[in-house]
Amino acid sequence: MSFLKKSSSQTSSAKDLSRSIKNIFGFQTGNLHLYKLAFRHKSANIDVNGIKINNERLEYLGDAILGSVIAEYLFKKFPYKGEGFLTEMRSKIVCRSNLDKLSRKLGIDRLIESSADTKSAAKSMRGDAFEAFIAALYLDKGYEYTRKIIIKRIVNIHIDIDALEHLDTNFKSKLIEWAQKEKKDVDFRVIHERGEKNHHQYEVEIYVDEKPISRGIDFSIKGAEKIAAEKACIALIPE
Repeated sequence: MSFLKKSSSQTSSAKDLSRSIKNIFGFQTGNLHLYKLAFRHKSANIDVNGIKINNERLEYLGDAILGSVIAEYLFKKFPYKGEGFLTEMRSKIVCRSNLDKLSRKLGIDRLIESSADTKSAAKSMRGDAFEAFIAALYLDKGYEYTRKIIIKRIVNIHIDIDALEHLDTNFKSKLIEWAQKEKKDVDFRVIHERGEKNHHQYEVEIYVDEKPISRGIDFSIKGAEKIAAEKACIALIPE
């Protein structure tokens, strides 16, 4: 059996990616394959035996990890604030528009492998890649290391908590107003519940004229609705 060696261009590309991550976040990657996968948008699918290889599964995992880390951070930072305030702040930090801004600010957007030529894909893939990167970091380094990177290298440096506290981002109202203007019916449905007690999560799906548009998962129905509403706004409402 013969084995093919990696081409010099592939080796160079891998080194460039590893160097970029080191420059942005200050750590040396272990399993570089995870990070390469995190930055592969679905428009640049690699099909292996009928299985599409892209960052969608990592995005799913990264969303949960990022939400958990931010929830703990806010819980400790605001010891006297209620659940509603904490949920609102977490939504502002992890919302797609904010992750998109972070992706561009950090330079993650320049690492994305994509052949996307549609405006809707371009609007969401930067935030998707950010979440996928968080999952890759978690799988490579573990939860505690990931938590430290998120807090020390992202939140403390790149997120203005005070400004976000006073920022109004009501995607649900924006979606409903758009639907009324376009004469469309919007329905928010809880389609799944998982976990127990403090770890109970809700999955909400938004339907527009009975067509499923987006989903959101959170520890409250209100939070899940906000996440789903933001995704729906990105998909449906022109900038």
